Amino acid sequence: MNTIRNIITATAFAAVLSAGAPAFGADEYNVSTGTTLSGAGVALRGDDVVALATGLEVAAGHAKHTVEHDGVAYYFSSEETMSQFQANPERYMPQYGGFCAFGVAIGKKLDAAPRYADIVDGKLYVFLNAVAFAKYKEDKAGTLAKAQKNWPAMHHLPVAEVNGGV
Repeated sequence: MNTIRNIITATAFAAVLSAGAPAFGADEYNVSTGTTLSGAGVALRGDDVVALATGLEVAAGHAKHTVEHDGVAYYFSSEETMSQFQANPERYMPQYGGFCAFGVAIGKKLDAAPRYADIVDGKLYVFLNAVAFAKYKEDKAGTLAKAQKNWPAMHHLPVAEVNGGV
């Protein structure tokens, strides 16, 4: 019995090693999967992150204006916003990999909808829905402080592991 268990364990370990780095980077970004030719997931449900990060404007992005950054595809509404992103991606990217900031504050990786967003100190935060956004607005500083504290421990973990199998 131990021999069979050892073979299964060794096989599983080999599978993890052969998968390479992406297996350990699962769910670092909140993306829609299977929507690009390259296989990269699309951030912010395909909305223009520059429009959102500079004026909280929800503008539909287009596949013809796509930039892949860190394995994630970002769609833009125009050449101009695409160029702005290419010049300084970190300035526009949503915090916590695009997961709901309130969710991160309570220790969960939750989806986020671009229509529920805020900019604080030049950083973009997105939220799951109106309820999560309202809870965040009750104590913005406290929510963001908790999220900042929680994120390092959950950043590289799969959603199912962080959310308890949900």
